[in-house]
Amino acid sequence: MTDSRATDSRATDSRATDSPAQEQPPPQTQAAIIERYGALARAASEGLQIIDCEPGASTAGCFGAAGYDDIGTLPEGAVRASLGCGNPTAVAELRQGEIVLDLGSGGGIDVVISARRVAPDGIAYGLDASQDMLELARTNAAEAGVTNVRFLYGRIEDVPLPDAAVDVVISNCVINLSADKPRVLNEAFRVLRPGGRLGVSDVIADDDGDGDQPRRMAAEHRVGCVAGTLTAAGYRQLLQQAGFTEIGIVPISPAEDGLHSAIVQAVKPGGTTGTLCCGNTPGNVSAHGDVSQK
Repeated sequence: MTDSRATDSRATDSRATDSPAQEQPPPQTQAAIIERYGALARAASEGLQIIDCEPGASTAGCFGAAGYDDIGTLPEGAVRASLGCGNPTAVAELRQGEIVLDLGSGGGIDVVISARRVAPDGIAYGLDASQDMLELARTNAAEAGVTNVRFLYGRIEDVPLPDAAVDVVISNCVINLSADKPRVLNEAFRVLRPGGRLGVSDVIADDDGDGDQPRRMAAEHRVGCVAGTLTAAGYRQLLQQAGFTEIGIVPISPAEDGLHSAIVQAVKPGGTTGTLCCGNTPGNVSAHGDVSQK
């Protein structure tokens, strides 16, 4: 299917072309990024297949739902709206009864998968800054028949959950969209309970020193990493600064020139798997007035 609507929604997104010599576009503001993904959500709601890469970008960098092996059991709308670069649920080792938070949940594909794996007693939260994406995700979750989901309106730099509220934090190719990646990882650490786990799919850059920055920026914009990418070493440093241990960063597939999709895993030290600390339960999270739940 021709992605006419999704392409139209990006007409004002002045990304770089394949020519490294072309002047690089300025970073998009967070509001522009949210609006762009809102437009993609509306296109997906109308039945269009959407992508988040430039038409001339390497197809290896436009993974979408290709990383999932169970899409036949998922709502068509969730599969169609998948814009990730991997499958974080495959590496998060989700267990029945756990509470999971998906940072930048988009159309809800990872929330639906997580909800099924932690059911019947667990909860899967999806956080997104686009109301259009949240509406799409709620529709997809309802079609999937999962009831142990909660969708939250907010930004990944300011997670609207209390401290030590979840057992697992996942994210699928969203952290690279933030201009404040240290704050995102600090927030992930904060909301995890002691012993909690981080399992992320993201895009990372080759660790080539200064390298060819214009060329790298052009590659980042072609695959949608409009706020820049981290190297594996840079990612590890930010995770350590946030307090994480047992850090693992494994490149998986080439995405574009000098970029790779990667699995990022880490653990918040202390504690053992069990009940949430400090009285934080799914039932009292809704006390936050800025949380919009399904």
